[in-house]
Amino acid sequence: MTMTNAVVLIEADRDALSTLGGELAGIEGVAEAYSVTGEWDFVAIVRVPHHEQLADVVTGAIVVLPGVARTQTLVAFEAYSRHDLEALFSIGE
Repeated sequence: MTMTNAVVLIEADRDALSTLGGELAGIEGVAEAYSVTGEWDFVAIVRVPHHEQLADVVTGAIVVLPGVARTQTLVAFEAYSRHDLEALFSIGE
């Protein structure tokens, strides 16, 4: 099964900074949630089996959380990782 993967950048209200990470991590479809530095406060990695479910997670669960000021969603077209590449090139070793 091909998963739909997305990175959701989240700006939070100051009052929500201490609690929002745990709330994000508890949402079905959010595989990982990170607090980060820079323009955004959190990054959520969303993985869902069907593209249509992405809207349910982002607009139906993340955006409506108290303390979420704004979001930007980046849908992944291809996935690359060092782990995957190392596994590919180590076949037969």
